[in-house]
Amino acid sequence: MHRMMTIGVYGFDGESFLRRLRQADVRLLLDVRQRRGVRGPEYAWANSHRLQEALAEAGIAYEHHPELAPTTELRTLQYAEDDRRGVGKRSRRELAPEYTRRYTTEILDRADLARIVSALPSSGSAALFCVERDPQACHRSLIARRLAERHHVTIEHLRPG
Repeated sequence: MHRMMTIGVYGFDGESFLRRLRQADVRLLLDVRQRRGVRGPEYAWANSHRLQEALAEAGIAYEHHPELAPTTELRTLQYAEDDRRGVGKRSRRELAPEYTRRYTTEILDRADLARIVSALPSSGSAALFCVERDPQACHRSLIARRLAERHHVTIEHLRPG
C-alpha cells in the first residue's frame, strides 16, 4: 500500500515546508504545477530551481509532472469563478464545478497514473505539490482522489501549522 501526501506553498516558508515533508517521511515530491514559480518574495523558496536545490539537500527526490497541470485556459476559467465569487486565489476554499469537470475529462482521464504509482518510493511517501494552501481549492485534490479510488493509494493532506 502506497502513501501519498499533498502539500501546497501558501502558509509555509521554506524551512517549515521542508520540516513538514520530513515529518511525513516524504521521499519524492511530485510537482504538478504548469508554471513552477510563485509570485511574491515570501514564496521565492518555492520557485523551481531554489525548491529543487533545497529538496536535494534534504534528500528528497523531485519530479515535474506537467501532464497533470491544468492548462492556462482551465486556470483562467477558475480565476473567473473566483472573481465572480469575490475570492482571491490565496483565499479560495473550493474549485468551481466546471473547472473540476473539465480538469477531470481533459487532463485526469488522459493521465497515466498507473505509471506514477509504479514509480512511487517503496518506503516513506510521496507528495503531490502545487500552490494552494487548501487541497480542496487545488487540482491536486482531484489527482489524490483518483489515486485513492483507482490505485488504492492512502492520501493525507499536509497543511501549515
